[in-house]
Amino acid sequence: MLRFLAAVGAAFLTFVTASGRLAVFAGLALATAFTPPFYPGVMLRQMVSIGYFSLPVVGLTAVFTGMVLALQSYTGFSRFSAEGAVATVVVLSVTRELGPVISGLMVAGRVGAAIAAEIGTMRVTDQIDALTTLSTDPLRYLVLPRLLAGVITLPMLVLVADIIGVFGGYLVGVYKLGFNPQAYLNGTWQHLETIDLVSGLVKAAVFGFIVALMGCYQGYHSRGGAQGVGRATTYAVVSASILILLVDYLITAAFFSR
Repeated sequence: MLRFLAAVGAAFLTFVTASGRLAVFAGLALATAFTPPFYPGVMLRQMVSIGYFSLPVVGLTAVFTGMVLALQSYTGFSRFSAEGAVATVVVLSVTRELGPVISGLMVAGRVGAAIAAEIGTMRVTDQIDALTTLSTDPLRYLVLPRLLAGVITLPMLVLVADIIGVFGGYLVGVYKLGFNPQAYLNGTWQHLETIDLVSGLVKAAVFGFIVALMGCYQGYHSRGGAQGVGRATTYAVVSASILILLVDYLITAAFFSR
């Protein structure tokens, strides 16, 4: 029993220590945003890398998600003669949950891994130490632009994913399930409220911060050569994905709990 309690305590202390280090790392990086020098060019490059180059994978994922959601909703609702609710379910599910979450997970897999690999390689090849030697703050130059780029670009990606996902549901609803186009569009707009879209965009901004933070943190603290960079990449994707799902519940509870 004592050994079991010791193991539980050790795991808890490890978790608290890692959470504290992550919080301090994020705080130090964000603190550099209030004093010069600034690197807008680096941030713009990161916005292009995170946002523009993620459009294909996010768009494809969104359109097929909307199509499958419409098909499955119709299959389920037809048992209760409620097929008319398909358009409403598709638009609410995409804007509130599936758009932000799936986009966040896709970006975590593509961008989080790339950030961790890039910064991790710089760490194991002493390039970060060289920046410090040249009086360049690594947190200001490497971490902060990626954090800001993630917060800015992921809501844009999610907005595009929402449009594409709803359009995918429209295609299936009209051309496969036989809905009247005007009736489907009316069902889409009738029950969509501002809070549905806003909640999804807030989630997207938080998810973008999480993806960039975990990629930077794991890469910045990687050790052990190429093998350490590989571990950092894996940890960045896994930890970002878990945090996205956890924070998704917390934000949903904050917006929609009664």
